[in-house]
Amino acid sequence: MFKIVNNERLSDNMFRVTFEAPLVARKAQPGQFLMFRVDEFGERMPITISSYDREAGTVSVIMQRVGSTTALLASKKAGDYVADVVGPLGNPAEFDNMHKVVVVGGGSGCAIAWPQAKEAHRLGCDVDIIAGFRTKGIVVLEDEMRACCDHLYMMTDDGTYGEKGFTTVKLKELLEKAKAEGQQYDHCICIGPLPMMKFVCQITKEYGVATMVDMNCIMIDGSGMCGGCRLTVGGETKFACVDGPDFDGQKVDWDLAVKRNQMYHDFEVRKHEEVCNLFKQEVK
Repeated sequence: MFKIVNNERLSDNMFRVTFEAPLVARKAQPGQFLMFRVDEFGERMPITISSYDREAGTVSVIMQRVGSTTALLASKKAGDYVADVVGPLGNPAEFDNMHKVVVVGGGSGCAIAWPQAKEAHRLGCDVDIIAGFRTKGIVVLEDEMRACCDHLYMMTDDGTYGEKGFTTVKLKELLEKAKAEGQQYDHCICIGPLPMMKFVCQITKEYGVATMVDMNCIMIDGSGMCGGCRLTVGGETKFACVDGPDFDGQKVDWDLAVKRNQMYHDFEVRKHEEVCNLFKQEVK
């Protein structure tokens, strides 16, 4: 059993949960993930480590309440326990030869982009962050992102906060500006929905900017046994959980990844509706 030290609500459906897990905290590095199970009857779910405190022996994750498991974890309070917290898993993010970096986060992907931006900044890189959200009400981690970058560009689809527009439009603008000023970015770190990562990689390839993407969003089992996170990278079959979760985004077969990710769409929609109805009943 693992104790929940804190459960902080960041927005309507985003939560930062901190677990007491000293062995995980001792070895955790940016880019890695853990597997948690709320109770002995629950599913095992992979989730990226957002931060850790080696001295306190704690590890934190930021998750979006979208299904039954995340809804159950979101309902937990400080002092409650979960059955399992296993990790750190996956390969740590690599920051070799990074000097001027643009980090692109989309929605809940900002929860994964932030710790990577923080590490790049700690290592002395110039870091610019583009954070995109649908609307103002779901903006999270603005202060944390601003603290670990040279420039933060907040984008919303509807223009209710920051600049109106998509992250890809802002990225192209920054790449053009950098090119004109002779200050080209040498790396891009991109984490968010699959379509967003696909188009970001198309843009960065045009400008010759190496791009790293995080494929945690397609993981299921987290051990390489289920094959659910299989993807094609550079013509080779890879598994996001054991070979990643970070990959060269310009080598990913995005059309195949998107197609495979839609296999369970109808089931996930039904499950999401069940969870929403459950919470409506609890509110009443």
